[in-house]
Amino acid sequence: MSETRKIKTADGSIINSIEIDGKNLMHSWDGPAYLPQGNKRLAEYWLFGIRYSKEEWEDRKKDVNGQPWYKTAAGKAAGVRV
Repeated sequence: MSETRKIKTADGSIINSIEIDGKNLMHSWDGPAYLPQGNKRLAEYWLFGIRYSKEEWEDRKKDVNGQPWYKTAAGKAAGVRV
């Protein structure tokens, strides 16, 4: 899988895309994949070319990340001096 590319158009729109099998699809795990004319109120959330509402996108993002290392017992035991 390739990296996400950030493209700025002449009208100020910001598009995050990823290339899969020769196709450029709008995609971003970090935030909105499309900001029309830089307007955050009109932001669109896309994952692998499928559009989601902000709530659906947040749910999908939660499913992928799992639990961070600093919230596990091993993470606490490894970094704490008693």
